[in-house]
Amino acid sequence: MSTSVFRSALPVSAAELYAWHARPGAFARLAPPWQRIEVLEAARNLDPGARARVRLHVGPFPVEWVAEHVEHVPGVRFRDAARRGPFEKFDHTHTFGHDGEGRSVLEDRIEWELPFGKVGRLAEPFARRELARTFAYRHRITAWDLACHAKWPASRKKWRVLVTGAHGLIGSALVPFLIAGGHEVTTRSLRVPSEPALGDAPFDAVVHLAGEPIASGRWTPAKKEQIRQSRVEGTRALCGFLARRRVKPSVLISASAVGFYGDHADEVLDEPVPAGSGFLADVCREWEAATLAASDAAIRVVNLRLGVVLSAGGGALRKMLTPFQLGLGGRIGSGRQFISWIALDDLLGVVARLLDDESVKGPVNAVTPDPVTNAAFTATLARVLRRPALLPMPASAARAAFGEVADELLLASQRVIPKRLLDAGHPFGWPTLEAALRHSLGRVKPPA
Repeated sequence: MSTSVFRSALPVSAAELYAWHARPGAFARLAPPWQRIEVLEAARNLDPGARARVRLHVGPFPVEWVAEHVEHVPGVRFRDAARRGPFEKFDHTHTFGHDGEGRSVLEDRIEWELPFGKVGRLAEPFARRELARTFAYRHRITAWDLACHAKWPASRKKWRVLVTGAHGLIGSALVPFLIAGGHEVTTRSLRVPSEPALGDAPFDAVVHLAGEPIASGRWTPAKKEQIRQSRVEGTRALCGFLARRRVKPSVLISASAVGFYGDHADEVLDEPVPAGSGFLADVCREWEAATLAASDAAIRVVNLRLGVVLSAGGGALRKMLTPFQLGLGGRIGSGRQFISWIALDDLLGVVARLLDDESVKGPVNAVTPDPVTNAAFTATLARVLRRPALLPMPASAARAAFGEVADELLLASQRVIPKRLLDAGHPFGWPTLEAALRHSLGRVKPPA
């Protein structure tokens, strides 16, 4: 039998730390993005007998993991035990200790044993490293989420938030982030440009993320029309609906993209720069204009200009992992084009700030202050993965493979900075590319 113990001191009370873990969203927030985890059944609560079922992958093999809560002392600790999974035994105690006024200690204690007796024990060093990697991530996320939510004033701790596009990369992280923070969340897909059937339920805020995926497949005329319709007409329909409501939300955060600026080589771009040229720039300009009905109705509107959102769980980074892990990655084209990016968890912090900060409206660049060239991006990813990046893709090959998508997404250069966030003193948890990649891929270097 082996025992692994992980502790972190946190600048919140033990009661706050426990409350965060007790809410349904915490279970999803604590799942590492590099692990292919599908939640089949979430535990109803922390009481003994409640079970959670997930499907994960051990190498190429899917494995179902069933954990059952077996002990619960409200505000102090809870314990769960694996009833099925890759371990012979896995008994996990979560403890929330008091550490002075407004401070606490989170402790995760796991007693575990691998199957197959002496043969299984050969894999114990690997299992120990993976547990350390996983719980380092879980503690980082716990600290980050609690810090983000702690900035909300007490009068705004429990908001009713409507999230559209809740099953995409951003929405699937934002929903549990908000729920674990104590907010009430309603979700809608809104893929088609029709007025949402939401009845008279009141909302304090709306985060609008719905839209046809841009980077999936070639841009045929039909695909381009789907992209435009889902973003422009879908947003116009939503904003018209919100404007007609008797009780209106106080804020609408509506997604846009740094594609608004078009291709600008190495020019530094901030929010006052006008829209550029090209299909994406045209769509983004119309997309933002479609929120006019909401702002005319005295709803505070924030147009969230998203850069490349980095998460090992999906999006651009997930697509890049396989070729880079095989040593087949490399720069695209000249490699001199700039990529403006943001870590997914940093983006959640940005959204939390924009929901709360009544002084911010209009366009906000949701990127970190560290845009990098494509060559620097690929070199950094290769270094984090400990793989070479020796196979560049010529621009001609990118165009042959992806058509117009190559020119607007892969070869265009957008050196965007988050001026409005920087002016507001907004803190970034992962401001450099290497830090963001190491966090999301679970490859954070241990402290010296």
